[in-house]
Amino acid sequence: MSLADKIFVDMCKDIIENGTSTEGEKVRPVWPDGTSAYTIKKFGVVNRYDLSKEFPALTLRKTGIKSCTDELLWIWQRKSNNIHDLKPHIWDEWADEDGSIGKAYGYQMGVKHQYKEGMFDQIDRVIYDLKNNPFSRRIMTNIYVHQDLHEMNLYPCAYSMTFNVTQKPGDEKLTLNAILNQRSQDVLAANNWNVCQYAVLVHMLAQVCDMQVGELVHVIADAHIYDRHVPIIKELIEREQYPAPKFWLNPEIKDFYDFTPDDVKLIDYVAGEQVKDIPIAV
Repeated sequence: MSLADKIFVDMCKDIIENGTSTEGEKVRPVWPDGTSAYTIKKFGVVNRYDLSKEFPALTLRKTGIKSCTDELLWIWQRKSNNIHDLKPHIWDEWADEDGSIGKAYGYQMGVKHQYKEGMFDQIDRVIYDLKNNPFSRRIMTNIYVHQDLHEMNLYPCAYSMTFNVTQKPGDEKLTLNAILNQRSQDVLAANNWNVCQYAVLVHMLAQVCDMQVGELVHVIADAHIYDRHVPIIKELIEREQYPAPKFWLNPEIKDFYDFTPDDVKLIDYVAGEQVKDIPIAV
């Protein structure tokens, strides 16, 4: 059994058994048939993944590592807000006729800001500090920019990463840890997808900054299961579990901007059948 499976199962059981329902309340999301999409939710879920011990891919069902990496690089590396630059179709519902999702996600990552050392966008600043000021407590990104919210087709869900470097006794290399902050998450559709992509990000940044990976802490303010997802979740968490896969990242890549989805692999990844045709509330 992988740790990711245990965390996911425990979280889902806690939400279903101890969460609160939004049924009958005024909610924004709707199903494709126009009816309100209610949820069972828990406030303030915190999950910890030690990336030095295993890669946190679910084995209850398979997570497409190349697809989630492509979306990660779309935001963090290509700094794009246009779905035509992205292979998965997960953003199609929020794109306009030109393919833009507005001033969201990758757009914010590409905006340059003035620092004492010069002009940097958020990604380049993170890499600069990890290489030059690794013990800084100010290494973070934030794409929840209030002045631009009205021009975003969807407010950012995973909106902030905070990086923190530690020195383990006896280790030559520093250890890179990170916190992913998320205001809201559709647990069935997005939980392990987000966990895997940001685990990949920590591995990538650690490699290009000559560090080793440590912990990824995932903080979710509103972790919810949609009403039409509850039966799917109940079946999913009763499935057989398998050992965690091994993670491979192309060791030849030393520049973050050279990574592609083909530089990431999960080895010995055994998982249950994919859950197909998940209804998505918009």
